[in-house]
Amino acid sequence: MLPANRLCLASGEEVVVRRTVEDDAEALIRYVNDVAGETDNLTFGVGDFDISVDREKEILVETLKSDNRLFLVAELRERIIGTLTFSGGRSSRTAHVGEFGMTVRQEYWGRGIGTLLVQTMLGWARAGGKVRKVNLRVRTDNQRAIRLYEKMGFRREGVHTRDLLIHGQFVACLAMGLEI
Repeated sequence: MLPANRLCLASGEEVVVRRTVEDDAEALIRYVNDVAGETDNLTFGVGDFDISVDREKEILVETLKSDNRLFLVAELRERIIGTLTFSGGRSSRTAHVGEFGMTVRQEYWGRGIGTLLVQTMLGWARAGGKVRKVNLRVRTDNQRAIRLYEKMGFRREGVHTRDLLIHGQFVACLAMGLEI
């Protein structure tokens, strides 16, 4: 069981990071469609996330049953303001390693939400014993995110050229990793 983590914002409001449950499906779909249009730093854009509530529920249930997959939400006043998904490999040779992706509503950037999400995921990985390596990809020009990941102990491992195609332009991504 993963306990909820909390962060008190400068406003005095409390952000709670917790594992998703099946009942989060509809709110998650709305959230992803909202943040898709806020930034080009994501691997998806407006209209890219076309999934039914039933399929999202299936994904959430599958994730809850897995020992190398995780889906977190950050909530403020019961509103989703951030997410983190971690997916480990499915074969015995890759089950120990996985990649995570994270989103935070733009209005909450720079307030520690991303740090709390990553800390929660790393705590889960260390406690579980199955995940031994955490990977991520980040746009090479997203210096704010790169600083966050380096602060958390991630190391630069290489560059994927032409990793994303955004508005007709290729974008390179930095591969980063952390051994658990």
